[in-house]
Amino acid sequence: MMTFMTNIDLDIVRRFVATNQGLAAVSVVRADGTPHLSLVNAGILDHPLTGRPLAALVTASRLKLKNLRARPAASILWSDGASWVGVEGPTEIVGPDDTINGITSEGLRRLLRDIFTAAGGTHPDWDEYDRTVREERRAAVLVVPERIHGLV
Repeated sequence: MMTFMTNIDLDIVRRFVATNQGLAAVSVVRADGTPHLSLVNAGILDHPLTGRPLAALVTASRLKLKNLRARPAASILWSDGASWVGVEGPTEIVGPDDTINGITSEGLRRLLRDIFTAAGGTHPDWDEYDRTVREERRAAVLVVPERIHGLV
């Protein structure tokens, strides 16, 4: 029997991330107020400055980043069959065009790798990964959990 739960611990979310390599739906808000939904890989890790657990993804989507800059909030939902968990909250962007005091270029390189691995990713050549994310100007999207809910 499944029950709807609120205030789910992020450890439960981590288990969902592991079931399908972090495959998740992310929703941000367009300028007209409608949702922009896309499929991403996302994971759970600690904020690079505060150490607080949060949800995160890496994107090179100019549209997604433009929407997040204007309306910094997102929802991420992971599923496993009919069970699901979601994390919603305000966002921070860390990337080549979105710097945060205290995160150096080396810190950004490590953060992008950490998010990739937290979402279940592996890479045979990390130098190649670093070059690609730099060339594509990928950014980290950090979602600070205000609401965590699901049907587990």
